[in-house]
Amino acid sequence: MREFVVEADGGSRGNPGPAGYGAVVLDAATGESLVEAAEYLGVVTNNVAEYRGLLAGLRAAKELDPDARVHVRMDSKLVVEQMSGRWKIKHPDMKPLAAEAARVFPPGRVTYEWIPRADNKHADRLANEAMDAGARGEQWSPAGSTAELDAGSAAGRRSGTARTAGAAVGERVAQAARTGAEAEVEVETDADIDADTGAAADVRAAKTVASPGWGPPDMGAPATFVLLRHGETPLTPQKRFSGSGGSDPSLSSVGREQAARVAASLARRGTVQAVVASPLARTRETAGIVADRLGLEVTIEEGLRETDFGAWEGLTFGEVRERYPADLDAWLSSPDARPTGGGESFAATGERVAATRDRLVAAYAGRTVLLVSHVTPIKTFLRLALGAPPESLFRMELSAASLSAVAYYADGGASVRLFNETSHLR
Repeated sequence: MREFVVEADGGSRGNPGPAGYGAVVLDAATGESLVEAAEYLGVVTNNVAEYRGLLAGLRAAKELDPDARVHVRMDSKLVVEQMSGRWKIKHPDMKPLAAEAARVFPPGRVTYEWIPRADNKHADRLANEAMDAGARGEQWSPAGSTAELDAGSAAGRRSGTARTAGAAVGERVAQAARTGAEAEVEVETDADIDADTGAAADVRAAKTVASPGWGPPDMGAPATFVLLRHGETPLTPQKRFSGSGGSDPSLSSVGREQAARVAASLARRGTVQAVVASPLARTRETAGIVADRLGLEVTIEEGLRETDFGAWEGLTFGEVRERYPADLDAWLSSPDARPTGGGESFAATGERVAATRDRLVAAYAGRTVLLVSHVTPIKTFLRLALGAPPESLFRMELSAASLSAVAYYADGGASVRLFNETSHLR
């Protein structure tokens, strides 16, 4: 009996918004790519696009050998858990797609595995190429796609550029897949750095993007993250890189006053049920001041820490430009580049934040939790929830001791509820 691996992905730029899927069927024994499938879907949600990618991959595998066994690998936790039978499928748009996917092969012949987004680049690229084609007014699907297979001939393929499974992978990387390498890191300032990020591949650290501001009534209360940037430290007014690998400064007197004002504001609202903080001193101190006022304990979460800026810690942007010009240029142009001295890349930070988000959403389903963190993680939470392009990071002002909020629903959708709220400081 033949064995295939299906890797599938889907995305929606806006959720709902212009969407597409990608899937590839691999020979399990050799790793050879046998069939690629991709299609622009028009305006649908992110989760629907993920399911359409799964369905396309399964159909392509069945066309190759209806008696085969299939192992599906996807970076969508929602789809993997639902198709494995561990999570219920409640959303009306996904129920028929899941049922259809379950019928492609007999029960027991398909297994599912969640993989990190960075390991799903092939299917991700196909999905983005399909969405790019849709943005240009073209309908694109590669040769061997399910659009062709279902029609039984090449004539069944919609107009656009066809591609076989052996085509060069690096031929065209989707513009929308660029990462925000120059995202405002915790330089202890909110000033943007004006530089082109280049065409580096986005790690796509979160497939969960923004849903509309409502959902089906059976989804229940969302997990709501109130995102608090810590108060000022002595480095804040000096606009210096301050990540997880530096001096780990505590709050200044101004920062402690800011934290007290946040605490008073949150106490008046009375909605926060738990407090989780980055392990760094400035966030633990901010969280402690707030938690004391709310009568709560602080839980430390390693995934909320700021990026490690290596040898740049404590320096201004200008000082880094003077001392490490080549390293800085590389860092600004690629999310995979690391700061001098072995700091953390933005790709790694994005993966960490996405994994932390998924873990906390599961742990605090239906509850409101205060996450006390830093510039880079908070902006990453917001960008991913909105499904916004990487360059949106440069257009966000995130002040010290500011509040933002994101709600996460049971179907995997997210809704930004608040951004950079600072009225409590005035």
